[in-house]
Amino acid sequence: MPLEDTTEDHPDTEPPPSYHLHAINSIILVRQIPSQGISFQLWPPATTLITLLDRHRTSHPSPLFSLFDSCAATHRRLRLLELGSGTGAVGIAAAALLGASVTITDLPHVLPNLQFNIAANAKILELHGGAVDAAALQWGQTTDMEAIGREYDAILGSDLVYHENLYEPLLETLRFLLLGSEQKVVFLMSHLKRWKK
Repeated sequence: MPLEDTTEDHPDTEPPPSYHLHAINSIILVRQIPSQGISFQLWPPATTLITLLDRHRTSHPSPLFSLFDSCAATHRRLRLLELGSGTGAVGIAAAALLGASVTITDLPHVLPNLQFNIAANAKILELHGGAVDAAALQWGQTTDMEAIGREYDAILGSDLVYHENLYEPLLETLRFLLLGSEQKVVFLMSHLKRWKK
């Protein structure tokens, strides 16, 4: 898919911020379009999770060592699923840092920007053995969940819930993914507490 510049379609598009991944000495770019809503912006928990993944590569032993490096020991590519990907920054960084196969997911209207960000980082992903694809996933929707499948080693999420009405659909999706899998699956999440409750 060719990389198209659609900044004329979105005049408020911010120049893509760049994130230096120290462990692999590479930079990823992430387009944000704030006028399109909260899914089109990068939030602090995402950069925190990227930093954690980046440090995993440079500070052994880390808590993530056994999960991520067990795949390397068996010569199998790590399979990750990111929920509520927004800009896709976490999934793209994880694929590059870990040489992983990552499926980034969000609502259908977010997919064009996810595809843009995947294409913008295609060379970095290829250089480091990572692969990223994007898929629609509406939490709690059986057909979407079944289409995504359960073949993942870990599930990533950052700042997943902004509206309280999404708690139950998210939990239903996590139950499907974690409890329905025949293998052990890790769920790694970063979150920023915004409310008192």
